[in-house]
Amino acid sequence: MALVATAKDFVMPRADKATAYPAHDEHPAEHVAVAVDPYDTPEKAAIFKVNWRQNDYLPVFFVVTNDGNQPIALTGMKVELVTANRSKIQPATDDDLERRLSHLKHRPDDTGPLPLPIPKRKPTAGPSKQAQAEIDEAPFRALAVEPHGTHAGFLFFDIENISEPLAGAHLYVTGIKDNSGQELMFFEIPLDKYVPAPAQK
Repeated sequence: MALVATAKDFVMPRADKATAYPAHDEHPAEHVAVAVDPYDTPEKAAIFKVNWRQNDYLPVFFVVTNDGNQPIALTGMKVELVTANRSKIQPATDDDLERRLSHLKHRPDDTGPLPLPIPKRKPTAGPSKQAQAEIDEAPFRALAVEPHGTHAGFLFFDIENISEPLAGAHLYVTGIKDNSGQELMFFEIPLDKYVPAPAQK
């Protein structure tokens, strides 16, 4: 029996071609385009049950379109958000997200004086089921893009202590390779000119 989606389920937004988004970089000669769509407003972030901004993460919808006749490989792809003050932020890993959402009071490697008597340590709490579901389902995980295809998903950037992460920032993408293993020219996407992406149809 098919499972019926509920209001609590995360649903990935439908992805348009990367060139349809205002914040994109296109390489016409290589037939590849990359786009980003920051989910930086309460209205857009409402697709999540986790309040990522409250947990100091900025979700960015990341879209790769291959309009060529051969597949492209993303296994060596690297993405970096460079802020206006030149801070370089890489997307969070699943472990990073789980650790932040676990709200741990003590780390296993904590050092320091122990209170006496030593209290029994409670089992480490992990993320909630809803949070774990979003960690499992939301991130961009594509390893390749087929000819004339588009893949999308979310990247989560740690913006703790950064009040305006998009102002003057750029997203750099390297390591995308063509079918022969040749690395494509890097992609640079300025985020200071970011405007809302096309309305979903």
